[in-house]
Amino acid sequence: MTVNDVPTVHIEQLWVPDNLDSPDAVDFLDAVEVGRRVRMQTWGSDDLAYTPLEKLLEFSDPYERQLILVAKIGGVIVGTVDIAFPLADNQDLAEFTLDILPEAQGRGVGRQLLEAAEELALAEGRTMILVDTNHPATSLTEVPEDQLIPGSGAGFIPVSSREADFATSAGYTLQHIEQFSSCALPLDSKLAAELQREAEEANSGRYALHHWTDRCPEKWLEAVAALENAAGEVVHDGGEDEPAAALATGMVFDAAVLRETEDAALAQGRRTVVTAVEHLATERIVGLTTISVLAHRQDVVFQDDTLVLQEHRGNKLGLLIKVSNMERLTEQFPDARVIYTWNAPENRYLLTVNKQLGFTTAGVTGLWQKEFPARGPRVSSSE
Repeated sequence: MTVNDVPTVHIEQLWVPDNLDSPDAVDFLDAVEVGRRVRMQTWGSDDLAYTPLEKLLEFSDPYERQLILVAKIGGVIVGTVDIAFPLADNQDLAEFTLDILPEAQGRGVGRQLLEAAEELALAEGRTMILVDTNHPATSLTEVPEDQLIPGSGAGFIPVSSREADFATSAGYTLQHIEQFSSCALPLDSKLAAELQREAEEANSGRYALHHWTDRCPEKWLEAVAALENAAGEVVHDGGEDEPAAALATGMVFDAAVLRETEDAALAQGRRTVVTAVEHLATERIVGLTTISVLAHRQDVVFQDDTLVLQEHRGNKLGLLIKVSNMERLTEQFPDARVIYTWNAPENRYLLTVNKQLGFTTAGVTGLWQKEFPARGPRVSSSE
């Protein structure tokens, strides 16, 4: 029996197995494979796809609760929607990632999955829904009539895309764009030396670099937590999980929370390479950059936060710490062959830095929002 033989769509919640060798892991593995095939269709590679182990480890995240709904036709999983409920903050928010196999598109599968996910989120008291759509660089056009501008006013996605039509017809509004870029690793040694020299000449020896992997040295814990709390004031770029978070405010950091986030990353199989910069006159950490590496797949890595305090801009610190961190990455993880990052298109500074490093635009991610009225408390009755 094939997908085309049976048009009835069944929506159900995916059972998450304890381990991948379990007999009941078949649907989970099939659901992960749907995501891989969709990313192959969109980007031409599966670099951005979860491996089954990575996806399983995602369910141990202490900062959000995750669920997956699947759509089956004839017992075959043809679509999924990942649902994330933040737990530490933004407790009115739900984030959806929708994947439909190419052969099942245009048959109402996506709409049924989305509506089921919305109903589930509303039952959980989540009234703000975020959905992302992905658009490869080859689909972007210079024709103004085919450019849908987000509420933020920067960047665009193609109006004519199937994804834009789907989100718009479902009542979602495009709020923000993230530019998605990649860079081959390792960096050319001559280029790295030139960029490092350029950055060092701009800061005139007033700063010092510090490096660590996975866990921040005790000495810098409070300073790094303070820097994270100043994220609203900083030069910023982000990694694999950044686009959906771009419309949300971050949690408040202190030393304990920073340690918890480090522990959570390690528990999910992620290594973190960090370079920070200290202002020598004040002995203050004024910037840092991090790269995430999957412990079980080290060929594809992700640029996470790059933070530089407002008052220290103009000294090429972003360039300095990113060059240094990418070189450290290659030393520690020599199998890394490509690094990916997402940036807001209005962040011209980091886009320029990334271009200097050799990043090229792979596409854009559109962030869509839909707000529902809050439901009143349930009223029980008895006869």
